Amino acid sequence: MKMARALVEGVFLWHDNRFRASVRVGDRVVATHVPNSGRLTELFTPGRPVLLAEAGESKRLTRYDLLMVSLPGTLVSIDARLPNRLVEEAVIGGRLEGFEGYTNVEREVRYGRSRLDLLLEGEDGKCWVEAKSVTLVREGIGYFPDAVTSRGRRHLEELVELKAGGERAAIFFIVQREDAKSLFPYDESDPEFGVALREAVASGVEAYAYTCQVSRSEIALARRIPVLLWEGRA
Repeated sequence: MKMARALVEGVFLWHDNRFRASVRVGDRVVATHVPNSGRLTELFTPGRPVLLAEAGESKRLTRYDLLMVSLPGTLVSIDARLPNRLVEEAVIGGRLEGFEGYTNVEREVRYGRSRLDLLLEGEDGKCWVEAKSVTLVREGIGYFPDAVTSRGRRHLEELVELKAGGERAAIFFIVQREDAKSLFPYDESDPEFGVALREAVASGVEAYAYTCQVSRSEIALARRIPVLLWEGRA
């Protein structure tokens, strides 16, 4: 996925609230929109280099979107709106192993109390997909979620219902950085999500995790990594 907007360099100052941060750009302090509901505490350190993009919407209170954080040797995309688009792009391009038979993709399809990210259709029938953004990586392990997510648990419950009804259902954890070697449910942050994920997989919901190749000009799925439901076991 090509970056549609030019990126501006800045220095992170502080996290004002869930969706807003203050960043120094040149000699100015600007308010930025944070397109991610997670805590991002490991990334949002005062003085850390970040990349912004102008929003281009005159009615917005924040002129910029905070899109990337620069770590030593690693660029991290924090935009939680991207994972479903990255999965869609890979499916349409025939680059997602096990999903080559799907030729049509619908976004935000209503089911139950939610809109699930993607509905894939093709010669293999239907597959319902939820895609989650992962930014937290420690010692090569990606963790999700980094904040309590009742919405995420509800999505898993709905995928379980769909699977029980005979349809294929999958959850994708998209690690928006390159340095993860596996993905683990972050029970310390939200133990109920971990329980829901393990129950969903036991019921037949498929769980996948992919890292991303991230640059200032492009973001794309890189490689599949194992989803570990229990520590030390794939």
